[in-house]
Amino acid sequence: MTSRHTYLLALLLLLAACSKPTVQIDPVDRRVDSLLSLMTLEEKIGQMNQLEGAWVNDDLDGQIRAGQVGALLNVVGAEKVNHYQHIAVEQTRLGIPLLLGRDVIHGYKTIYPIPLAQGATWNPDLIREAAEMTAREATSDGVRWVFSPMVDVARDPRWGRVAEGYGEDTYLTSVMGRATVIGYQGADSLDAPIDGQHVAACVKHFAGYSASEGGRDYNTTNIPEQQLRDIYLPPFQAALRAGAGSIMCSFNDISGIPSSANRHLNIDILRNEWGSRAMLVSDWGSGSDLVAHGYAANRREAAYDCISARMEMDMQGLVYQDYLKQMVDSGIVTMEQVDDCVRSILRLKMRLGLFEHPYAESTPDFYADDALLLARRVATESTILLKNDTLDGQPLLPLHGVKRVLVCGPLADAQKEQLGTWIFDGEPEHSITPLQALHEPGTGLEVTYEPGLTYSRDTDLSGIDRVVKAAASADVILYFAGEEAILSGEARCRADITLPGAQAEMMHRLHLTGKPVVLVVMAGRPLAIPDEIGQADAVLYALHGGTMAGPALADVLTGLAVPSGRLPITMPRMVGQIPIYYNHKSTGRPATTPILLDDIPIGAPQFSIGQSSYWLETGDKPLFPFGYGLSYTTFSYGPVQIDETEAKTGDVLRISCDITNDGSRDAQEVAQLYVRQQAGECRPVRELKGFKKVSIPAGQTVNVCFELDTRNLAYWHADLTNRADPSAFQTWIAPDSRSGQPVEFTITE
Repeated sequence: MTSRHTYLLALLLLLAACSKPTVQIDPVDRRVDSLLSLMTLEEKIGQMNQLEGAWVNDDLDGQIRAGQVGALLNVVGAEKVNHYQHIAVEQTRLGIPLLLGRDVIHGYKTIYPIPLAQGATWNPDLIREAAEMTAREATSDGVRWVFSPMVDVARDPRWGRVAEGYGEDTYLTSVMGRATVIGYQGADSLDAPIDGQHVAACVKHFAGYSASEGGRDYNTTNIPEQQLRDIYLPPFQAALRAGAGSIMCSFNDISGIPSSANRHLNIDILRNEWGSRAMLVSDWGSGSDLVAHGYAANRREAAYDCISARMEMDMQGLVYQDYLKQMVDSGIVTMEQVDDCVRSILRLKMRLGLFEHPYAESTPDFYADDALLLARRVATESTILLKNDTLDGQPLLPLHGVKRVLVCGPLADAQKEQLGTWIFDGEPEHSITPLQALHEPGTGLEVTYEPGLTYSRDTDLSGIDRVVKAAASADVILYFAGEEAILSGEARCRADITLPGAQAEMMHRLHLTGKPVVLVVMAGRPLAIPDEIGQADAVLYALHGGTMAGPALADVLTGLAVPSGRLPITMPRMVGQIPIYYNHKSTGRPATTPILLDDIPIGAPQFSIGQSSYWLETGDKPLFPFGYGLSYTTFSYGPVQIDETEAKTGDVLRISCDITNDGSRDAQEVAQLYVRQQAGECRPVRELKGFKKVSIPAGQTVNVCFELDTRNLAYWHADLTNRADPSAFQTWIAPDSRSGQPVEFTITE
């Protein structure tokens, strides 16, 4: 720290001491208020302005020097970071450091599986480790604030950003989001300092973004208040309770009010109801987007709407920069409104220790052995075994006794594509692909490679002929299909979520060879591929797995690792089923035995085929349900035991069962606790209330026990009160959301 800033801090502390507060004030708050009292209106507005630092602004140095910038995004590397930080700290009146942010979503240089794949691990401790390792790499390059985790509950796989969250379930998303926040920040308290090897998390997108109509990005949402509070808001509250330093507005409107101007969300709920002090930042330009929404008549009005909803930092929207001073000067906006916003920004900078240590250390720490090993483990645990047929008396996977394999498909050797979406800093040349990993001598395989298709959207069939010819000399075909990274993520929504290009035709031709085919799908979303899965003898679903995706898949294919991933989102049979999710409500006429289209006689009377809720083409069931996944062993679940069958609200129930590993391989199982309320305001058919990933040695039995606090059975009612009902309930401990035998219990008044 410079002598100039030592003097400034001393002055601030002196001013704070002279104020003689009558109540105990947090030391950080005291420092914030002291600094705030020294600031001009222009300097305050500057703190509320975040600018793109890489390619948008022409005179960034001058703007920082004039105190017009409080934060930058997309500035990385110690030299660049310190250049701008030096101007802010040494060449402005008060020397307030900049906040440097970056889209670090699932790794910085070492890339971990996409968040949807992280959800598939069902292992929050592992995800916390990955976030902490990511923070270590990012901070070594000057990044102190990351725009992650995304905790939007996503029920529509057409939406491109489904890749960026943890799946369709509120509870699973809450647990994974909380783990990520703690990993990034190194602590689980809002007031805990964030040291120089950790970063401030930014929980996004607040709120309801994933409910966009038609799965189209940036689109409108219409969410009843009860559903907003039951489904979409709990993961945000969980992340904030874990200490998340910031939260980001979403692009969408809810019932006509864009999030950046939504006082109900940002003030009534976030500030007043939850008491959160996390800094609220817009998404890129979402403040100025109010004009395009048709909510504000012009950018000046947009600035007023945003400050009125306490959007505290404007990310590259420039509405505060251009209009806020004149609105304060004219009395339309009060200084108190501005001060409330600036307090949050300064508090976060102090929590990060930026006043004491503003500069980045020029000691990059990338691709360390422990980071690569961790990335390999996360990719392994995220791999989901969906199918494993028995051939010649034993399951096809793992590849025991197999010598000659044909590796094919557009994702077999695609270093960039396996990294997935939202990779600004990942370097494809550091990726190890499945082809590279399977060529390693330790696999014991003789590998022939013939891609067939050069990229996922390739429609040239000539390469498929070469694959079919090469298959004649192979024992097993390993077909790596899926999506390129560019097909998922922001603004990458799809109306057709089948395999793109000629990949379906290639699967059909491979099936006709008569050779065993292992289909490995590498994608950014669940795909509707019932025919391809039907034609394959074994299927691994591997959502984009990052830098070490190849070694992880090789470990699973050859049996060095046992697959333990489980679906964090339902897999539909066809796009017309969407939205399809496990925790739907029953309806007054739930599906019983669907009669499908081809079973309806020509000329059948209207009401002769039954009346219940399903699709004529598919029935009511998905291709694979939420929570589903196989192993290289089998598990049997004993009867569910419950310590009390009658309880009162506030009691804690112990629900348990024995799980036995019936096979010859040590393995991990994901035990899932589900509950159904049988009477009330139309409750879901099942709700996840707990899960445990347990290691079970071959032939052994473990007892898995959950503690269910009956207060967690509360939900938001039509009168917008949150309470648990007296009712009968069913509960399951099961391997997925459609399995298991329930037991009943009752909650009384």
